[in-house]
Amino acid sequence: MVAATDKKDKAPAEDVEMTPAEPEKTEEEKAAERTAMTLADIKQNINLIERAVSALESRFTTRALRATAPIRRRLTVELLSQTINTHFPRDHPTKALLLGHIGGSSDSMDVDQPAQADAKTEKSFLPEVEIYLSYLALLYVHDQKQHEQGLNLATQLVEKILAANRRTMDQLAGRIYFYFARFYEVTNRLAEARPMLLAAQRTATLRHDADTQATLINLLLSNYLHYNLYDQADKLVSKVTFPESAPNNQMARYMYYLGRIKAIQLDYSASHRHLLQAIRKAPQNNASAGFQQAVNKLAIIVQLLMGEIPERSVFRQPMLRKSLVPYLQITQAVRVGDLAKFQETLANHGAVFKADKTYTLILRLRHNVIKTGIRMITLSYSRISLRDICLKLQLDSEEDAEYIVAKAIRDGVIDATIDHQNGFMKSKENVDIYSTNEPQNAFHQRIAFCLELHNESVRALRFPLDAHRKELASAVALREEERKLAKEIVEGELDDEDEGEF
Repeated sequence: MVAATDKKDKAPAEDVEMTPAEPEKTEEEKAAERTAMTLADIKQNINLIERAVSALESRFTTRALRATAPIRRRLTVELLSQTINTHFPRDHPTKALLLGHIGGSSDSMDVDQPAQADAKTEKSFLPEVEIYLSYLALLYVHDQKQHEQGLNLATQLVEKILAANRRTMDQLAGRIYFYFARFYEVTNRLAEARPMLLAAQRTATLRHDADTQATLINLLLSNYLHYNLYDQADKLVSKVTFPESAPNNQMARYMYYLGRIKAIQLDYSASHRHLLQAIRKAPQNNASAGFQQAVNKLAIIVQLLMGEIPERSVFRQPMLRKSLVPYLQITQAVRVGDLAKFQETLANHGAVFKADKTYTLILRLRHNVIKTGIRMITLSYSRISLRDICLKLQLDSEEDAEYIVAKAIRDGVIDATIDHQNGFMKSKENVDIYSTNEPQNAFHQRIAFCLELHNESVRALRFPLDAHRKELASAVALREEERKLAKEIVEGELDDEDEGEF
């Protein structure tokens, strides 16, 4: 046994073949690999757009536009020049236009250009592919902050889109219109874009172009609200019908603008409802952090104006925590009815509130702070003099305190009486809230929200195209089977009668 064990121990170990390590790629090889991957991604998106045109399916264009976001960060002059020279025919007028705006040249593909250009000419170069490649050039010009060149290019692309009048170009047209307005905004000439946007919106409505129509309505509302033209914005909303088939991001923006308009018009319930819809429909990722912050800031102020206190969880969200610090202080002042803290917060963060365009709405909260203070006093004291109320709320005089208390009683904020001769307020006993209509109103609000959410979910459902034709064909086949079966039954009965006669 020992010898056997020694033999096993002395058995020669098997040689392991060592594969040589692959040499590390140089920076030039990595850059060439990244360029090849980007060109392949652009080619794939072009194929999707061509497929969308041939099949009349807009979802392929949607996929191409979604895949453009990671491509945008890798765009360079050389890559765009190579893409334009590869996919455009030789003498196409847009080719020279794009190369001139991005600063590229048409010499990068001299070797393969004639054969590819001839192939493209024979294949009939699609206008949708032209607009998509122009969209890539527009993105590059925007990211390079070449605003004047971008404005010139966007204007020419808008004219091409209007002249083409193709429904397969609708989603691309919406993106071009967005950057058309964006270039006017960054050059401080946003008012000059309004006539063009209004004309394009009328054209899109006549053509039943839902995507472009949704984008243009939001651009016009943003234009009006930028200059505080709330009356014109409200008239636009009353005259147009926002398409129900619009994407969620456009619907979220539209709801946000409606919330701002309704808040200025003192319709806080409708404003809060629209803002909640905007929060729910907006993308829940870091890319939409700015929009989420703007909507939540306005929603908090509107909720305070309605007499409600926002939940603390809203201020604890990582995406919103830092930006909502001034609004948390305002909420704390309103919740306890501390007018001094409210005025201090307004003085410290006034510049932030003006930049967020919520300063005028926050000024309206002063009355809510006073009402909350009066409500807290009513719960604490069964009887208190008007002078003490004036001191606690830091009002100017006892007459102001008497007027504010009387208005609070009239509005139903508190249940109390005022003794004008002796100068004091006497609170009544607390009434059981379940004997009032408050629970009914709360349940009604929740049920209405659930019903509206159900209706929107049903409207957002997507069904496969031509599904009704398949059902119709199956119904026709079933009807034919029933007819044959009935005919066979009738023939069988006649045969039985004939046999009976014999």
